[in-house]
Amino acid sequence: MSRILVVEDEPAIALALEDDLRLEGYDVEVVSDGDAASRAARERAYDLILLDVMLPRKDGFDVCREVRRAGVRTPILMLTAKAQEAEKVMGLDLGADDYLTKPYGRHELRARVRALLRRTMPDPGGIYQFGDVEVDFGRAEVRRGGERVELTPLEFRLMAAFVGSRGRVFTRQQMLDAAWGQDMAITERVVDNQILNLRRKIELDPAHPRYIASVRGIGYRFDG
Repeated sequence: MSRILVVEDEPAIALALEDDLRLEGYDVEVVSDGDAASRAARERAYDLILLDVMLPRKDGFDVCREVRRAGVRTPILMLTAKAQEAEKVMGLDLGADDYLTKPYGRHELRARVRALLRRTMPDPGGIYQFGDVEVDFGRAEVRRGGERVELTPLEFRLMAAFVGSRGRVFTRQQMLDAAWGQDMAITERVVDNQILNLRRKIELDPAHPRYIASVRGIGYRFDG
């Protein structure tokens, strides 16, 4: 049974989420403020976190930042009434895996939850190495020169997609589908930002990348 942490300060919404997820067969825990959310996510094991942005004591962005800095890789689905692209980009850059804008439909929420739980299951395919970088699929980790590299879950999925199709050219839309999911309304510019972040972490010279190559007018290719 997958265990889900729901972080929502509106009692009616929190109760509706809890009831709906329990009906779907999930084990659900609910907290109502940012401090409690950050503490719970760092101290207990969950398979998914549903995180509202507007929270008392500490907002969802701060919670996401603290959790990722603590090394917690639990998938995070952010729930918010904010619809601006800048808010979405900020959440994703801080380490969120998906973003759902209120009001949302029950069926869409269920589908996003299933997709995140399915997409973030560890791949037992072992370790792939290129240069001084190791991609450990069993542990969902990347190491460089023997030292762990702090990748967000989204960055790890991009890395896994590249390794799984090395030598192949990815369009930005294909990368969106592979890492974010086909129903995610994200612009292609966000892909470019995430690639820049990934290059900074795995390339010796990010300004002149050796492994993640740009293919002009198309997208990117992994040459590891």
